[in-house]
Amino acid sequence: MSEHGSRALLAHLVGFATVSRDSNLALIEFIAQYLAGHGIEAELLFNDAGDKASLFATLGPDVAGGIVLSGHTDVVPVDGQAWSVPPFEMSEADGRLYGRGTADMKGFIACVLAAVPQLLAKPLRSPVHLAFSYDEEVGCLGVRPMLAALDQRPHKPRLCLIGEPSELQPVLGHKGKLAMRCEVRGLACHSAHAPSGVNAIEYAARLIGHLGDLGEALAAPEHHDTRFDPPYSTVQTGVIHGGRALNIVPAECAFDFEVRTLPGFDAQQVVDGLQTYAEQRLLPRMHAVDPGTGIRLQPLSAYPGLATAADSEAAQLLAYLCGSDAFTTVAFGTEGGLFDEVGIPTVVCGPGSMAQGHKPDEFVTLEQLDGCDAMLKRLADHLHC
Repeated sequence: MSEHGSRALLAHLVGFATVSRDSNLALIEFIAQYLAGHGIEAELLFNDAGDKASLFATLGPDVAGGIVLSGHTDVVPVDGQAWSVPPFEMSEADGRLYGRGTADMKGFIACVLAAVPQLLAKPLRSPVHLAFSYDEEVGCLGVRPMLAALDQRPHKPRLCLIGEPSELQPVLGHKGKLAMRCEVRGLACHSAHAPSGVNAIEYAARLIGHLGDLGEALAAPEHHDTRFDPPYSTVQTGVIHGGRALNIVPAECAFDFEVRTLPGFDAQQVVDGLQTYAEQRLLPRMHAVDPGTGIRLQPLSAYPGLATAADSEAAQLLAYLCGSDAFTTVAFGTEGGLFDEVGIPTVVCGPGSMAQGHKPDEFVTLEQLDGCDAMLKRLADHLHC
């Protein structure tokens, strides 16, 4: 097996433990050196702390247009998961390649890097841009400064292919997401005199219950879009903290919730609905006991949905590369909506399945990796002069 083949490159990439809370610089430097070995200069865009970077590189002519091949370098943690193999050391068994990130989404990045010699074998009539980001898993953070830089340049790419795991099925859409934190400030007192206090946990519970009501309204049939599963926007609370002791009325409680939205639906409507409920129903009762109590909503992260038209250039190229126009959607989010927002139409297609992503013993099959290699070879043939 060639050291530059997708399987060998994937083994290198998996060996870098690029969990979002940690640096990805060792992996980025590996990719930059690999590209330099093929005469390609990579541009690194660092975060404020200087311990993470996105990478952008261009193959072919420096002209307008071109295709972006995009992926994120960070992976989710393995803490608390029962792995039967070392998570940051790729292993092979029964046609599967195991390791954290093999599916989500270092498999695609490995295939892209393996395709570089093919792409450079003949002159390209249109450039191919490589865009590898950091911190996608914690809010699509690293791609934003990269897109801001691209938006200021004279030559904007004409479309983008994001290689998130889709089992190599052509994907044109996914939901957006808004993550929020709600902080409830109550008034502590001895639980024997509970009516004299303001129980932050109980008021948080009322807010969470109202979020459930808002979510039920979104599930009404008139709001459905059957291209998605589930076919409506959803609301869920995932984290809650509060209280210090059972005999103390809790003065603090905070919970995090998310709204996963169909393309075209503004998640702020849910936030506004919760804010209105808080102001009209809860805060007057809280302030009647103590005016220093309160409810505060703050955003944590957000990314837009994606809905690329089936008759667009991006969709038609994807159909050619995949050999199928059976376009579909995925339930998880990608950086695609952010590319689309800056005027770069985007599609999603990559090796592996998200059914294996974020789980112990994550894997991608050799068949999927080989299929992605073949897809990128078709891209090279399509772009050669």
